Amino acid sequence: MKIKKVLNNNVVITENEQQQELVVMGRGLSFQKKVGQSVDESKIEKTFVLQNTGTSEKLVQLLKYTSEKYLDIASEILEYAQAELPYKLDEYLYVALTDHISFALSRQKQGIQLKNNLLYEIRKYYNREYEIGVKSLGIIEEHTGIRLDEDEAGSIALHLVNSQISGDNMETAVQVTGMVNNILNIVKYHYQMKLDDASINYERFITHLRYFSIRFIRKEKMEDTVDDFMFEQVQRKYEKAYACTEKINIYLNKNFNWSLSRDEQVYLTVHIHRVTYRQQNTS
Repeated sequence: MKIKKVLNNNVVITENEQQQELVVMGRGLSFQKKVGQSVDESKIEKTFVLQNTGTSEKLVQLLKYTSEKYLDIASEILEYAQAELPYKLDEYLYVALTDHISFALSRQKQGIQLKNNLLYEIRKYYNREYEIGVKSLGIIEEHTGIRLDEDEAGSIALHLVNSQISGDNMETAVQVTGMVNNILNIVKYHYQMKLDDASINYERFITHLRYFSIRFIRKEKMEDTVDDFMFEQVQRKYEKAYACTEKINIYLNKNFNWSLSRDEQVYLTVHIHRVTYRQQNTS
């Protein structure tokens, strides 16, 4: 097992017999070692396989200023997540999650807390990923002694969800992008307005549409939990937004044989109202 790249004293990139790149970790594994020399396999504590050479390049850059202990934490979280989730995670998560954990812990030590404005939606629509995020907080605490707040569980869940449409999964990315764009166009034409893409409400709306699209591609129907009173209240209170939701429902039914659940109609209506109401009043 020859060294291809030295990331730091404890992490190197090498190759197995199938010519797959491996990241191997161990205390002092590459101390005073050079590219081309053999890895002391007795020092290897953790190994994971990389399919994409671009990922290893990004790891090289990341580990120049981030401790490999965060990569170790990220790999433990991803190992757990992959065992719990029915879909394959993109290996770029090794980079994204390592960077996120490092930054989150740094902010925590400085007393800086960033609120996750999508936490409610994440818990509601991606409960499975959110529970993994909560479990991840425990893993991080075990390794560092620091307990991050619930918002970070939501952020980790977002990384898991987003990994489904990253990397080489171009077909899924195209499907999601097409559906989001078409729904946005329905909203724009219904209200005859250009949406403010710099607003937080627009960001929330896009995120909601993106997750809805992923759920469609995964063939996951949401169970209805909204009662009749709430549903009727939303229809009356946000009449114009609900009419827009009905148009979206027609589009989905006609093109994808997919009908919105009542929960999805309620949340989509509220998001449409949010993203258009302030702009309408300002105009």
